[in-house]
Amino acid sequence: MATRFVIIGGGPAGNTAATHAARLGAEVTVVERDVLGGAAHLWDCIPSKAMIATGGAMSFSRRIEGMGLVEQRPVIDADLLRTRINEITARLQGQVTDLLDDQGVRVLHGSARLKGPHEVVVETADGVEELHADAVLVATGSRPRVPDFAPVDGRRVLTTRHAYPPAEMPEHLVVIGSGVTGVEFVHMFSSFGCDVTLIVSRQQVLPSKDPEVAAALEDEFLRRGVRLYKGARAIGIDPSPTGDEVQVRCDDGRAATGSHVLLAIGSIPNSDGLGLDAAGVLVDEYGYVPISHHCVTNVAHIYAAGDVSGKLPLSSVASMQGRKVAEHVMGLHTREHRHLDYDKAASAIFTEPEIADVGLAEADAFAAGRKVRTTKVPFSASAKALINNDPRGFVKLISDPATGVVLGGSIVGRHAAELISVIALAVTNRLRVNDIVESLLVHPALAEALADASE
Repeated sequence: MATRFVIIGGGPAGNTAATHAARLGAEVTVVERDVLGGAAHLWDCIPSKAMIATGGAMSFSRRIEGMGLVEQRPVIDADLLRTRINEITARLQGQVTDLLDDQGVRVLHGSARLKGPHEVVVETADGVEELHADAVLVATGSRPRVPDFAPVDGRRVLTTRHAYPPAEMPEHLVVIGSGVTGVEFVHMFSSFGCDVTLIVSRQQVLPSKDPEVAAALEDEFLRRGVRLYKGARAIGIDPSPTGDEVQVRCDDGRAATGSHVLLAIGSIPNSDGLGLDAAGVLVDEYGYVPISHHCVTNVAHIYAAGDVSGKLPLSSVASMQGRKVAEHVMGLHTREHRHLDYDKAASAIFTEPEIADVGLAEADAFAAGRKVRTTKVPFSASAKALINNDPRGFVKLISDPATGVVLGGSIVGRHAAELISVIALAVTNRLRVNDIVESLLVHPALAEALADASE
């Protein structure tokens, strides 16, 4: 009898696990209560990047004089933008649905909970169904975190999921949270021409990133006129009596007033209501489901992947976790099998300029007392960057001074999210800087800066 594999959640982790396990011969059922493709993916990631692309086009239009063109001033149409986003997400959702169908995966639209270690109860519009599972994957994602002091109404006080685009375009947006999501929204709305204030609880934006990278982004924000409230933690949000303004109070006595407020202060895992306790699955104090390097929970046949697992909250990581789970369920881990190394996951921030990094960071190496070789090449020295009329940013490469093995890198600049793939491949496969130097790259191309940084 085929392995009966039940997956709760049809996001990047769930649908990748489903299609891969089905190809390997499993009998797969996916239960999804919201949207196939993943709520975080299709309600957050894809819409935000679509809006950023629109904002990027508007920003570029303001720089075209430097390319021998007459400057244009496009005006955003919120209805057309909303239609564009809906068309993109509908197409991607359709692709996921078709792929699952092609692989023979059964899809149930409803809510699932564990009744026991091998029993999954599914409530759909047609009734209740109980499934027996040889293996279960919990891949239920996360949702925006809303603090007690935030009177979210979806109109003036927004979470990220109210902003793709919002019901009305802000005149002055106050963003709370200077992590990846927060800075992307600052970039997005400032590109649209909105006034923006960013509440920064630390002394730099992107507190977990290389200070040099964060400084480059701060400089760009200040150039645009973004107000930065550094060292300020939001403690209260007060809508005005007239309803057309909102004030954010900070713990240092300062206050920021805008037409709208956007919360970008992280997410919480969707682990409640799943019956995990009935199956004996442990959940930590924050609601995450701890896993092993095989994505196995404390119960041998129950897995967790994606945001709910508490690992890197990236769609790429979730998809790879799903693939690894499918292989483990079907016994492939007993053969040659590479474990996921989260320290080697590439990530990107879709601001302008873009930011991307992978592997060991320079600051972390110094903090650990590790000797590294750091090389940095500015894009102002790149012919292609000058041709693009966008010489902002740099490539920074971290390598082992004794062996030349590439340990990590950061890129700030145009197409950083694409360029980081070269460094990610080098880090994952322990390539040396000479392997990059000796590659015959295209000229002119921004990737030449990678070879220059490898010299």
